[in-house]
Amino acid sequence: MTRSSRSSNLPPKRENQTTQLSIGRIVGAHGLRGEVRLRIWTHFPERIPRLGHVYLEGEQAPRRLLSARLQGDIAVLRLEGIATREAAEGLRGQVVRIDLEQAAPLEEDEYYHFQLLGLEVVDEAGEPLGELVEIIETGANDVYVVRGSRGEILLPALRSVI
Repeated sequence: MTRSSRSSNLPPKRENQTTQLSIGRIVGAHGLRGEVRLRIWTHFPERIPRLGHVYLEGEQAPRRLLSARLQGDIAVLRLEGIATREAAEGLRGQVVRIDLEQAAPLEEDEYYHFQLLGLEVVDEAGEPLGELVEIIETGANDVYVVRGSRGEILLPALRSVI
């Protein structure tokens, strides 16, 4: 789940927890005036055109988002300081992030993947099964990959199982 905002039921904050959320990766330039094509990862792409700024990989300061439009699973972005096709091509492969405060609110009992990854998983008796190391999105439901002393366990992310 690449959803946003904070729920009152968040797991305890871990040291590696971030204050930003990745929304996509730049896959190339669009046109001649410095626009970039962003492969969208977020479940809320309709929010992208309303963002005031974004962060590019490796940059601490935000970049103003001058314009954005959606084209299927791609967003075409115009970013401050990027005015040529060559400059836009130079951003290929970079991950684009937003502040968590800019993200859509989560429903109760919904979490970002990064908030769950690394958590210890236990069975109903409280016995440790291992660490949540990956979340696979299948379309129907997520599947949690838990790695522990018994090997790798795949758990469907369903209320009846979790």
